[in-house]
Amino acid sequence: MKKSLLWSLFVGLLFSFAMDKPAYQIFNQSGKKTDYEQLLKEAQKADIVFFGELHNNPICHWLQLELTKDLYAHKKNDLVLGAEMFEADNQLIVNEYLQKIITEKQLKDEAKVWDNYNTDYKPLLDFALKNQLNFVASNIPRRYANLVSRKGLGELDKLSPEAKQWLAPLPLSVDLNLPGYANMIKMMSGSHSSGMGNMSPENFANAQASKDATMAHFILKNWQKGRLLLHYNGAYHSDNFEGIVWYLKKQNPDLQILTISSVEQADLKELKKEHENKAHFIVAIPENMTKTY
Repeated sequence: MKKSLLWSLFVGLLFSFAMDKPAYQIFNQSGKKTDYEQLLKEAQKADIVFFGELHNNPICHWLQLELTKDLYAHKKNDLVLGAEMFEADNQLIVNEYLQKIITEKQLKDEAKVWDNYNTDYKPLLDFALKNQLNFVASNIPRRYANLVSRKGLGELDKLSPEAKQWLAPLPLSVDLNLPGYANMIKMMSGSHSSGMGNMSPENFANAQASKDATMAHFILKNWQKGRLLLHYNGAYHSDNFEGIVWYLKKQNPDLQILTISSVEQADLKELKKEHENKAHFIVAIPENMTKTY
């Protein structure tokens, strides 16, 4: 009787395990399974942490907030937050919101917040508000990135001194041979005949680089030794240690940088080979996960 009961329990546990539907699985750079505890441990040692998200994925946004809370518990006011989702020329508006000078409605009306702000980025900004943390609006104003994509990098030199304060120092150094930009050019070249109009693939990649360089500039401007800056951005801005990371390392090779990437897979049992080495930690999420928009 006891054997029968034990066997039933064992089978039940196996069945339960087989039916488990994990919401995510974390892997290390080489594709081996690891866990959040290890990710947090390594993040606490870094100068700058990049959480590369999939913009419409709820697991990314939940994990971002959890990591923010846990890093704050360790670093307190030596934690600085920053995000691609806020543009540099809106830094004053972000600051005034955090200082309770303006209302949330005024922030949303004036700061060009993303459509998924309420669900995905408001919790991060409000965490900074609650705990009196600095929050860096790091991205290039979108009108200038659009200018580059339409007319080329040289157009930035024609901007006024007031406009240039919201950019990385000019002239921008761009290496279009970096795999990320080169692949972008290749991809855009393939679709050049449909939907790109007069925009050249090279200018499209240069616009991406202008974002990466500007984010690196404002991250470095707001980081001090002994502090930890946690930056939220689309995964493609920091994947493969390129993009923002490349610009940061070029300016300060001694920075201790940790990157997190997010990917979607049908099966979470192992990391696809194509995702290995994308980041120090890769968060794999079921590809059928509900989207925030």
